[in-house]
Amino acid sequence: MGKTGFTTIDFVILVVYLILVLLAGLLFSKKDMEGKEFFKGDGSIPWYVTSVSIFATLLSPISFLTLAGNSFAGSWILWFAQLGMIVAIPIAMRYFLPIYAKLDIDTAYDYLERRFDSKALRVIGALMFIIFQLGRMSIIMYLPSVALSTLTGISVNALIIVMGVIAIIYSYTGGIKSVLWTDFIQGVVLLIGVSLSLIFLVKDINGGFGEIMNVMGNNKFLGPNDAIFDPNILKTSVVMMIIGAGLNTCSSYVSSQDIVQRFTTTTDTKKLNKMMITNGVLSIFIATAFYLIGTGLYVYYKVQNPGDAGASIPQDQIYAYFIAYRLPVGMTGVLLAAIYAASQSTLSTGLNSVATSWTLDIQEVITKNMDDKAKTALARSISLGVGIFAIVISIVMAHSNIKSAYEFFNGFMGLVLGVLGGTFALGIFTKKGNKYGAYAGLISSSAVMIYIKYFLPSDAVSLWSYSLISITVSLVIGYIVSLLIPVETEAPKYTTVSDIPEIKASRTTPVR
Repeated sequence: MGKTGFTTIDFVILVVYLILVLLAGLLFSKKDMEGKEFFKGDGSIPWYVTSVSIFATLLSPISFLTLAGNSFAGSWILWFAQLGMIVAIPIAMRYFLPIYAKLDIDTAYDYLERRFDSKALRVIGALMFIIFQLGRMSIIMYLPSVALSTLTGISVNALIIVMGVIAIIYSYTGGIKSVLWTDFIQGVVLLIGVSLSLIFLVKDINGGFGEIMNVMGNNKFLGPNDAIFDPNILKTSVVMMIIGAGLNTCSSYVSSQDIVQRFTTTTDTKKLNKMMITNGVLSIFIATAFYLIGTGLYVYYKVQNPGDAGASIPQDQIYAYFIAYRLPVGMTGVLLAAIYAASQSTLSTGLNSVATSWTLDIQEVITKNMDDKAKTALARSISLGVGIFAIVISIVMAHSNIKSAYEFFNGFMGLVLGVLGGTFALGIFTKKGNKYGAYAGLISSSAVMIYIKYFLPSDAVSLWSYSLISITVSLVIGYIVSLLIPVETEAPKYTTVSDIPEIKASRTTPVR
């Protein structure tokens, strides 16, 4: 039998880790960051740091606890969603990033204003993103804190407050540079921690890695009812998951400020491409590790040790249970630090991207000609206020039934935010698309998605078809309305795919 859960040594490791992260964040914020440097960095951030930061941001603690649970309880069918990267990354690299680099955009929604000549569209995009992030940050603080509290006996309130306060301190003081470097540290801890836990698990299993492979070959990789391809695109199949998840990820890459902000740290397309490829490799690697861990936990608890208490643990808690009760003393502390790392990197990114988007997309439109000092002061105040708000809501969620209502709201906002990808696609892929088409596409796509989600039976349309439907509706309606209500001005230079050959040929200074 393994050890008895969370020990004093593990607690010390967790505390030391949190102190080191805080010190690292403060170290990178020593230089007085102001204006553009606060929002976009000072040009000194290596591409690999930004790449690991994107990876750490996209991997939420919810994924950390649930991915292993998926393959523990079922097959690897959901692993194929990670392969959406092979769809998303080439599209983003070929069509979007060269344009973003050439325009040297300040935020994702800066592109919308420049392409469609509409400040209102920029503000709407920013507001949708900000509201969604507020919900997401609160849930991301709440869920892992509850799981850690159960394992460690530490008060859930204390865990939420510590997580929030540390993230607030370094995103408040150092802007994007602090966030990127601390994300890099958190991402490395995460990769090492998960890899080590897989090694310890394989050692625990009779037959080791070979036994996991044997079980996978016996309906554990793909179940008997898992379809590879279904001609009905509204049904779940492996092919539809790869396409749907790919389009979903692509929408995040091009229209979600927390990711786009990483791209604004450089205008060098070679660095941007390296970032994207490294991020894809890391994401597929970590997903594969989680799914191997899930199948390994199934072999260990369900096949080889069915009498162990772990055999009856719910699937979303099984990995955390293994971490607490089977890993050596000290390793548990490292893995719990990794779960905390996944939360903090997503949280600090959320704080910084919300502060950036509010300052540059909304406040600057209302209050023109703000100087760098005023912008930085405002962004700091917002990251502080948003951080406190997220802490309060998370604590409320931990002590009430608000969680389901909040997740409903978060799902709703995620649905509406997903349609933004179609608006960006209309801008980049069509020269005739205009602001009237963009509004029509945004509204009609939102209406269609809300109808599908809340008014049709839950099994009528596969979740993996959502992004395909929303982008198609946005593009088709947006293009038709643009033709029906034309505008006099053409799409500005360097804002559509037709400009990409010229962008690649010139390699000149970005356009402002």
